[in-house]
Amino acid sequence: MNILKRFNPAPGTADLWEYIKQPQEYRWLIVAVSCLPVIVILLWASSESRIAPLDRPNVTYITTLDENRSDEQILASNIENQRVQDERRAQIEAIEERKREMYRALGAASGMNVEAMEEQAAAERAREEAAREALRREVLENRVVPGAADAAVRGGDQ
Repeated sequence: MNILKRFNPAPGTADLWEYIKQPQEYRWLIVAVSCLPVIVILLWASSESRIAPLDRPNVTYITTLDENRSDEQILASNIENQRVQDERRAQIEAIEERKREMYRALGAASGMNVEAMEEQAAAERAREEAAREALRREVLENRVVPGAADAAVRGGDQ
């Protein structure tokens, strides 16, 4: 059985409208008295307000580094981190070179033109590096500080 047949609001709405349209002596008084409890409840609920004071935010600063470090300690830490990053880059490059050697051997064993493929790959790597460098220069020049790209190339403010 369809639920709309059992609980269809259309006939009830039509009956209510017909009843309201009929001229009766106390029609508007009955409507006003019927709406009064709803209006009183809504006014009471909307007028009640409780604003609690906001709690102060609990800010936690980075606590992994000593806040009393000297400039020399910071510089030594930065140099050490740069050395570690350079070692990682060198390891990754060695792995990539080993992969290229394996692909060269596979290509030579398969009878492919390895030299042409190497030239294409080198050209592709050069294009990617040029795009990265252009993006780096654009970010340094336009988003950080004007002229920063030239200072970065020169090695600082000289």
